[in-house]
Amino acid sequence: QVQLQASGGGSVQPGGSLRLSCAVLKFNVDDYTIAWFRQAPGKGRERVSCDTLVGGGSTYYADSVKGRFTLSRDNARHTVDLQMNDLKPEDTAVYSCAAVPRYYHCSEFSADRATWGRGTQVTVSS
Repeated sequence: QVQLQASGGGSVQPGGSLRLSCAVLKFNVDDYTIAWFRQAPGKGRERVSCDTLVGGGSTYYADSVKGRFTLSRDNARHTVDLQMNDLKPEDTAVYSCAAVPRYYHCSEFSADRATWGRGTQVTVSS
């Protein structure tokens, strides 16, 4: 079974950048549809971005991060990275990556069926 390891969290000032990595262990990155989620204290889980290879491949972003966050696959490193720029205090949350088999499109991504990695804390404050 696939295992995921998220890393790269930390504390930054507003306007700063962080790069999160989700390492895919034991399997190829392209064997999975991968999504990044976040959960802030007292709030529900939000899907930040999702990348699927179905239908030639597409990447989706939540409106709250569109234009600031970029998801990319690195097959050489076996990671799915989330580059986060122009960070805002409202981006503060625990970020987690999750995976489902590659034949699932992002629109079919079920958090309940996914394999999850341990979250990493991102804190944006001045």
